Amino acid sequence: MSLDKPSKPEDEFFAAEEVEAKRKLAFQQGERLAAQQREALKQQHWMKCPKCGLDLHALDEGQVHLDTCFNCHGVWMDAAELKKRKSEAAHQNRRTPLIDSIINLFKRD
Repeated sequence: MSLDKPSKPEDEFFAAEEVEAKRKLAFQQGERLAAQQREALKQQHWMKCPKCGLDLHALDEGQVHLDTCFNCHGVWMDAAELKKRKSEAAHQNRRTPLIDSIINLFKRD
């Protein structure tokens, strides 16, 4: 009884399959590493002042949370907080051109 040697197309098929499996593995490892790096950066910078690097403290103003730095006196808020602040001001019938201007920076066309 003799064993048949695999054909060249069969060898090429399995070689291509092996290369594709290794490519997928490398891609998954790259994604996992990138996610770990993003998480490490987030932990490093979470609630830190972008201006001076010290801790931010959350203060409530109405329904809006302001992240405040007691060192450099910076006040930070995200786009959702700006929109909330604008709606609060509109509800109280106050004109807020400064808040409107800031919100326009975050609008997506």
